Amino acid sequence: MAKIDAYEQDILTAFEKGRLKSVATKGELEKLKAAARATAVKDRRVNIRLSSIDLGDIQVKALEEGIPYQTLIASVLHKYVSGRLVEKTKATTARSTPPGRKHAAD
Repeated sequence: MAKIDAYEQDILTAFEKGRLKSVATKGELEKLKAAARATAVKDRRVNIRLSSIDLGDIQVKALEEGIPYQTLIASVLHKYVSGRLVEKTKATTARSTPPGRKHAAD
């Protein structure tokens, strides 16, 4: 488990002792539950072809995040279609293969 600071420890202790109380109304909770159900439902299967290098990079990122790589892919796609995926200007990423390098399949 990740280390937590004193403030986070206070919150965790209060939660475990049942001292925290929800401030959300019943209507708000129902809206949130409905949104969570709609987001969590994965009722369609999609097959895509990726380069082995891209897949490897995705798997590394997923490992760093502590989530399955397919979940990471679904999350990125969901953020993209919902307009929450923001492109950084001049973003640099560490890749397992430098850009422009030829692959055996090329």
